[in-house]
Formats: sequence, C-alpha cells, structure tokens
Amino acid sequence: MDSISNQTCIVGIGHTEYSRDSGRSEMKLACEAIGAAIADAGLTPADIDGIAKYTMDNNDPIDIARNLGMPELRYFGEVNYGGGGGPVGTIMLAAMAVATGQAKAVVAFRAMNERSGRGTPRFGQAATAPGAAGVASYLSPYGLFSPAQMVAIAARRHMHLYGTESRHFGEIAVTCRHHANMNPDAMMHGRPMSIEDHQASRMIADPLRLLDCCLETDGGAAVVITRADRARDLRHPRVFIAGGGLGAGHWNHRSILKDMDSVESESTVIAKHVFRDAGIKHADIDVLFIYDHFTPLVMMAIEDFGFCKRGEGKDFVSNGRLRWPDGELPMNTSGGNLSEGYMHGMQNVIEAVRQLRGVARCQVKGARHAFVSAGNAVPTSAMILRNEL
Repeated sequence: MDSISNQTCIVGIGHTEYSRDSGRSEMKLACEAIGAAIADAGLTPADIDGIAKYTMDNNDPIDIARNLGMPELRYFGEVNYGGGGGPVGTIMLAAMAVATGQAKAVVAFRAMNERSGRGTPRFGQAATAPGAAGVASYLSPYGLFSPAQMVAIAARRHMHLYGTESRHFGEIAVTCRHHANMNPDAMMHGRPMSIEDHQASRMIADPLRLLDCCLETDGGAAVVITRADRARDLRHPRVFIAGGGLGAGHWNHRSILKDMDSVESESTVIAKHVFRDAGIKHADIDVLFIYDHFTPLVMMAIEDFGFCKRGEGKDFVSNGRLRWPDGELPMNTSGGNLSEGYMHGMQNVIEAVRQLRGVARCQVKGARHAFVSAGNAVPTSAMILRNEL
C-alpha cells in the first residue's frame, strides 16, 4: 500500500451546541457529539470499534465506549501538540486504522468546557500553576506566557518583512464573522463585525487585537471514518479523504513561537505531497478551511500551504476573496474558530463535509474539493476531501 488516498471516507458528523457554559460535564458533551455523528452515519455505537482523540482532551476512550455501548475497541490513538494538532491528525489516525484493517469504523472527536472551565482551563490566560515544564521553562522567565503573546511576535515579523498591516489580519476576522452571521448555531450569530470594529477592538498582545483571537467555547464535535467500500451503503453520499498527512520539523522547537525566518515550516512539509496524493492542484480547491486560532497564523498558513507566495497573503485575503457567496475561495464558511465556536478546528471538518454533501448554509455551488488544515506554528496536519458527485 503506497497511500491511503481515497480508501476512506467521513460518513458521520455531529456536534453539540457551542456556548459559554454548557452546564454539563465534558464526558456528557463528548458522548452527545459522538452519538450524533454515529446516528448521522446511520450506524449504532456497536458498529464503532475505534476512537481517536486529542491528547489534551480529558475524556478517556474506555469511558466513552462504556457510556455509549461500544462492545469492543480494537483501536485507540491520540494526537499531541495542543488543540491545533488534533482536528485533522485524529482523522488521519482513524483513516490509517480503517484502511489497514485495524478497525472497521473509528470516531474522531473533541469535547471540552474551555470557556466555563468545567474541566478544561481557559487557554487565553497564562497558567497559574507553580513552575514551568519543557520549552515554557525557557520562555516564561521573559514574560512570554500565552499563545497570543507568542503569535504576536511572528505577526510583527510578518508586518516588518512584507508590509502587512493590522487591517489585513482584520479581513480574515471579518470574513469569519460574515459567515457566522448566516449560521444560527454560531456563537457570534447576530453580532456583525466591520473592519472598523476590528480596528477599534482592544489590544491583547500588540499587534493582536481582541478580534484577531479565537473564541473560548464549551461544546463537543465528532466525525466517523470508515473504509470507502463500507461507506457506499451508508446514509449519505461518500466524502473521501483524497489526501492528507502530518508535518513538523526542527523549526517547531519553540512551540507556538513560529520561526518566521525558516524556509520550511510544518505546513510546507504537508504541501509537498498532499496535492500530489489527491491528484489535484491548488486551483481545484473549491472551499478552504484553515485553522483560525489567530488571524496572522491563518495568513501564514495560506502562504505556506502554497495558495500564494510568502508575503502575498495580505493581498490574497483582501477584496473579499475568502467571503461567500462572491469570493473566489470561500473560507471557514460556518464561522470557524473565530466566530462559530472554538472546537479546536473539529467544527471546520464538520462544515467541510456539509459543503461536499451540498447542505451547508453558505453552500459553495458545485463544491467538489475542500482543503482542511489543523493549526500551524505547532506540528500540524492537513487533508483534502472530495465528494463523488
């Protein structure tokens, strides 16, 4: 087997509501989202024999299997590197498991109470525990605590090198909010945003403003993956995993503190093979899903995945290119991490499947290929999905 390209499909999607306080446990959220995804596929919990999770997710696969009634687990795996590492990486683990016969149907999920703190701490704040481990022990003594602070350094470097301005970052935030206002399930539905609103929002870590930063959210989201031949008989048209993979390198040694002067990045590693494996070019992508933790990193991901050259991101994202319905390449069409809810990118995967089923609220006409990325500035992952229409 040279590749798992087109051998597996996403057959079920499900999620809870996204909120500031779910009022229930993270296990409850996980089971609700996973149960919804299994039902969407037309399967039962007894059909699931594998679970893939983010390492940082507090829910144990054994407890999930017990609570949902999964009689046997033949596969369980997890992906490290925070929230950014997981949304596609867990799906790649699931795809490899079913393609190689280690399992028949695998669930990949994310569930957390990050906003209310009922289990998961708020990521936007500095840790308050005594001491610092790993790379944090080298950064914290200099006052570098939070992801926003670390991303701010890379954003300022991008501005210095390429003439990027805060308004260019704001265009990404406005695009996601535009899409969220067409999605009644989005946390920011009914709260329009203009570029002037973005520019007036308070500074978090210069040059990152409040509206450059993702939400904090309680909720759960899940998808079901199985082999393409099994998917043929299930409820929905098949959505194939046409190509995908993981990427990292020595430039990731400082965690979220992105090395702006490195020629290669975690994203360029993946870009070298994901389009080849899928047998398409960038121009064939109909709808784009970039992990939107912070707007500057979205721009950098677009550049490093090869949709434009480095330094051209500010022009690429301008003039409504990413905005549905008139933009050439609509991005994060349900609102993304920035405005729908911060499910660490798993909600972007769900929306990509909706687009390829033809049932999204901001439906891209004739959408056939979707590009989906996990978070950059950490070891990451990306995939290309396609339908069979």
